[in-house]
Amino acid sequence: MAWLSSRTVVSVLHIACLLLLLWGDVSGHESVRRPNFVLLMVDDLGIGDVGCYGNDTIRTPNIDRLASEGIKLTQHVAAAPLCTPSRAAFMTGRYALRSGMGGTGRVQVLLFLGGSGGLPPSETTFAKRLQQQGYTTGLVGKWHLGVNCERRGDHCHHPNQHGFSYFYGLPFTLFNDCVPGEGGDVLADLQKTLRNLTIFLGIGLLTLVFVRGCGLVDISLRLLVVLFSVSILATAVWWMPFKFMPTWNCILMRNQEVVEQPMTVETLPQRLLREAQQFIKRNVDRPFLLFFSMVHVHTPLFRNPAFAGKSLHGLYGDNIEEVDWMIGKMTETVDSLGLANNTLMYFTSDHGGHIEGSTSRASQQGGWNSFYKGGKAMGGWEGGLRVPGIFRWPGRLAPGRVVDEPTSLMDLYPTLKTLAGDTQPDSRHLDGHDLMPLLEGKVERSEHEFMFHYCGIYLHAVRWHPPGSDSVFKVHFFTPNFSPPGAGGCYNTRICQCFGKHVSHHDPPLVFDLFRDPSESKPLSPETEPRHSEILAQTAKAVERHRNTLVNRQPPDDVNGVPNQLTWEKSLWKPWLQPCCGTFPFCSCTEDNTRSV
Repeated sequence: MAWLSSRTVVSVLHIACLLLLLWGDVSGHESVRRPNFVLLMVDDLGIGDVGCYGNDTIRTPNIDRLASEGIKLTQHVAAAPLCTPSRAAFMTGRYALRSGMGGTGRVQVLLFLGGSGGLPPSETTFAKRLQQQGYTTGLVGKWHLGVNCERRGDHCHHPNQHGFSYFYGLPFTLFNDCVPGEGGDVLADLQKTLRNLTIFLGIGLLTLVFVRGCGLVDISLRLLVVLFSVSILATAVWWMPFKFMPTWNCILMRNQEVVEQPMTVETLPQRLLREAQQFIKRNVDRPFLLFFSMVHVHTPLFRNPAFAGKSLHGLYGDNIEEVDWMIGKMTETVDSLGLANNTLMYFTSDHGGHIEGSTSRASQQGGWNSFYKGGKAMGGWEGGLRVPGIFRWPGRLAPGRVVDEPTSLMDLYPTLKTLAGDTQPDSRHLDGHDLMPLLEGKVERSEHEFMFHYCGIYLHAVRWHPPGSDSVFKVHFFTPNFSPPGAGGCYNTRICQCFGKHVSHHDPPLVFDLFRDPSESKPLSPETEPRHSEILAQTAKAVERHRNTLVNRQPPDDVNGVPNQLTWEKSLWKPWLQPCCGTFPFCSCTEDNTRSV
């Protein structure tokens, strides 16, 4: 019996040790399980369009719920007031100027999908860093950071080359040309000029032919041939890229394959939502990053019968409420799969609302930026920069907190990198900061003492949050010229310009205290602000330090050794770079919407 008892004891000990090892392995696995990330970005959303940011006439219960279950940032700022540079900064954690994504003139965003500009292959995105950590990464929706460099299919700027394992959506953006009857967005005045020039040349040519035929003037046949060739060339220059705009720019891709050209806009929101939900479901058992880059509420606005006429603000309000419904569906997907406590959800806009422009079909096409001055494309004015910022992570972030410190879209890069366990140092200068200490309440002050507000390559404004002070001073060096003067935007052009005769230089600079005057309506002076001279001096020193980080700086063509990506040469349409399904130029295909993902 003693021998049997000893043997039994040994067996029990072996089993106990095995169970202990198994439990340790499981608990260890759980303890190092990395979080998932669901990033939700709306296009052109105004901070005043959302209920939890003060709107009491548009219903956004699902976005408001994210805020009540998480943390709301009240001074969340885009790095640029336009989509291409803002998104480049968001993806890289660096001002767009460092990536060559700051325009030098009229070209402020990518204009044609068949251009050669885009986010340089040498840049590192947060998706690439997470992919290197074993994350499955996906982008659903809008990209607008380029596709090809030298030939069709090299995909040097494509999302798949920038760290996204899966891409479904618009490699360009949604714009009016994608919907018949909505007018044109891209270089509309240039289109008109080229059209008039072509008509003038055509009339002139016909007149010369008539005169020669009547024997009134002796005109050589060679001259007529030359004029005819010029007329044909002029027609081709504007007809091909502009008149076939929906075919060239309005396409859908799945990874590197064009699946619909031109795309069917009416069903686009439902397809993007389905793809985003399916991506989460496919990756429920492994760490993932999903960037759902929505195409709402950029014009043209959607006309979904389920939401039509339901809001108090016409078609634009209907679109906002559809966005909120989609956010609710994304939250429901995360929660229903049991992922909530291990998933950081983030909601924002790429920049402020587009407050200009209206048509007979929609009296309001752009967003409301609350009491903040300006909007999309309007330099350093707050309305184009301040955006919603909501983080939700049950069990990790205390619900219902409000953070009033300055933060940036560029902060996502270092925040995601740290949370994913990436400890490798960055080889390039970062402008964002890890937000988790601030979100978790471990610190009270933002690391952003200074923030620089570019429009293109031009530094329009700087904000300073002095240590030990609640004030946030904004110093404006340039401001866009509103048209007509005294109006709230550049209504004659729909998009404000950043340079030359389109802006006013302020010497001394305009100074505001956003803490006391968030609408930037009362410029400070030495008489009204004792620190006025100090503000200008400290800002000037900060600008100098900042410029010293732009090594090898030779604007406008080269910053940090990166060629400018928004030049005319890189932006204009090149047939040999145009993505196409089928045989170019006969590009046409329709996606099977019944496809099981």
